[in-house]
Amino acid sequence: MSTDRIEKRVVLRAPRARVWRAISDAKEFGTWFRITLDGAFAEGKTVRGRVAIPGHEHLKVEMQVERIEPERYFSYRWHPYPKDPAMDYSAEPMTLVEFTLQEAEGGTALTIVESGFDRIPLARRAEAFRMNTEGWGGQIKNLAAYVS
Repeated sequence: MSTDRIEKRVVLRAPRARVWRAISDAKEFGTWFRITLDGAFAEGKTVRGRVAIPGHEHLKVEMQVERIEPERYFSYRWHPYPKDPAMDYSAEPMTLVEFTLQEAEGGTALTIVESGFDRIPLARRAEAFRMNTEGWGGQIKNLAAYVS
């Protein structure tokens, strides 16, 4: 098992265009991901926001959008599991999150990959990997419910 990469795959019972909109539109993304974001996703742009889950609103999110290929691929970099609001994570390396969409029987095949954990400081690495592994499982359920 890799400690550098999380990979999740699912077939969503929704058209590709619907899934694409849910992951590439910052407002829709925020709805199912349960974060509020301050702007639109665009290549090269940094979008900031906060977690919208009750009790966690103090946690900040920063996403640096890398690449957008309409209805096929969306990627961004972020700081994984930024649980301490007093800590400045800006000097740490970021992980890369990639969403890849493909046609599938009955809907849309979505692959989510988050990689780069081996570069995260050792003191945070194992917990960030574990929490994001669990987190992506939950986010896939949120997304499936949102697009259906």
